[in-house]
Amino acid sequence: MKNIFLIVFFSLLITTSYAQEGNDIDESKIEFVKHKVKKRETLFSISQLYNVKIEDLKRFNKQLYSNDLKKRDILRIPVGLYAPSNTKTTKTETSETNTDTTKTKTHIVIPKETKFGIARKYGITITELEKMNAGMGENLQIGAEIIVPSTVVVKDTAIEDENFEYYEVQPKEGFFRLKVKLGLTQEEIIALNPYAKEGLKDGMILKIPRDKTSLDSKDFDAVNLENYIVNTKKKRLAIMLPFKLNRVDLDSLDVNKHLLKTDPTLRAAIDFYSGILMATEFAKDKGISTHLDIYDTEGSAAKVNSIIDNNNFSQVDAVIGPLLSKNVEKAASKLLRQHIPVISPLSKVKIKQTSNLYQTQPAAELMQKAMLDYIAKYADTVNVVVISGINWTKVKGAIMEALPQANSIMPKKDNYFYVDDIKATLDKTRENWIVLNSDDPILVSNVIGLLNGLTGKIVNKEGVELGENKIRLFTVNKNKAYDYSDVSNMYLANLNFTYPSVNRHYVYDEIAPLLVSYKNKYGVFPNKYAIRGFDVTYDVLLRLASAETIYEASRSDIKTEYIESKFQYSFHQNNGYTNNAFYIIKYNSELKLEVVE
Repeated sequence: MKNIFLIVFFSLLITTSYAQEGNDIDESKIEFVKHKVKKRETLFSISQLYNVKIEDLKRFNKQLYSNDLKKRDILRIPVGLYAPSNTKTTKTETSETNTDTTKTKTHIVIPKETKFGIARKYGITITELEKMNAGMGENLQIGAEIIVPSTVVVKDTAIEDENFEYYEVQPKEGFFRLKVKLGLTQEEIIALNPYAKEGLKDGMILKIPRDKTSLDSKDFDAVNLENYIVNTKKKRLAIMLPFKLNRVDLDSLDVNKHLLKTDPTLRAAIDFYSGILMATEFAKDKGISTHLDIYDTEGSAAKVNSIIDNNNFSQVDAVIGPLLSKNVEKAASKLLRQHIPVISPLSKVKIKQTSNLYQTQPAAELMQKAMLDYIAKYADTVNVVVISGINWTKVKGAIMEALPQANSIMPKKDNYFYVDDIKATLDKTRENWIVLNSDDPILVSNVIGLLNGLTGKIVNKEGVELGENKIRLFTVNKNKAYDYSDVSNMYLANLNFTYPSVNRHYVYDEIAPLLVSYKNKYGVFPNKYAIRGFDVTYDVLLRLASAETIYEASRSDIKTEYIESKFQYSFHQNNGYTNNAFYIIKYNSELKLEVVE
């Protein structure tokens, strides 16, 4: 059997060495000019004006990755990056918009008409309209005569409507990217802009609703981003994990084995990294090339600080890691000014969030609320009983507030329940939903054992059936107490134990290619950390491939799902991106874990 430690370790040495050979642009050798953004200007129009790419504008103005372009913004524009193009812009744009600008007529501007409205009316771009009318100012004068194509494409008025605004389609934008950016489906865009049915083109002017309701609270079906790959540029990821290579002895397998046995963080890092490597291989099969910069954080915030200070991150598309919360905070804060996204893959504790931070682990409070909302939906038809320890906790307070009609019991002494304590709360005429709130393994084991004995048919001493106790067990937080050796999975299955979870359990037949590939490479099947590494990395790569940046592909209406995890981010200014997607899991009678929601 292959040794996963050695395989991953040597790949680390090779990849790290290779990563250090990347070619980065030296900004000190580039000349810049400043540009003050005017009303109605877009990144596309500015890029055309200075003969640069939109990618370059964002690269040297990192705030554009997370913030929209605004009037009066001051941009740094690189000069002389590319040789001037000899292509005649008018001819190219004319062919792209399929509008014949050789046949023209005069259009008289009426009150409240705008350049965007007129360009849309005649099926041309703003650039074409301005080229046809040399010296056209920023604002149109009422009564002015301007040259336009002779054919009207859209019969709508060109007058500005307070309920709508205009959007100029950017290069390579399709309907999926507009859904990401604008929150509008292809059908909604075409309904407002019938000519878009033939496809979107650079510079096309679209009419869109001015006020779009927030999508954060809506539930969406998972989208397969493999079907929306438009950005095939090589992706560059920086991987920050606590490999602690300074403690590895290449000449002693025994020393390395000891390290693995005694350091759970090191084991998690190596397994997680093996999942990263698998994700890059699967992405390669989809046409996505990846360059990895591997950094060993040694589990130290000071080391993270040193890594960022001594390496150029300007070309990095995203940072995955570090694992530990304090190190995630350090990386995100250090890279904030460069607007480089930092993906926190495993940290469950609350951390200081910044606008560039992606918290991939859903918040415990969010999952707790979802579980309580699920129970509350059925509370009128079942008998809800809350069982907890002696001490009052914040979580118990939240449970009782969400389920005010529930009965509540606590142990009378020694933090221990007796069968009659629980039996007295059960209802023979309705299903009993028991919400167990405790992190004490003894109490959890005690309650689960009693509930299992009480569930099922009730028979008196004479053997006469008196009814049936239907019991289902819930918790808002499946902590380590439920993994205690005295807690029987058979009991949990009998009680249809239900809880919120970041992960689901995969079905072998559905992910056979990954399992086979992983086992062929490492000699074992992937554990939860390896699968998490795959899910997080594959999601990042596909989001980068479906847009210019991961920020553009992180709208709240984009939900993705992979082997064991799903991701649906919401953005909060200064607090970054939080994952709101998780599962409600139930043990079924076959000892299998099934997804309830």
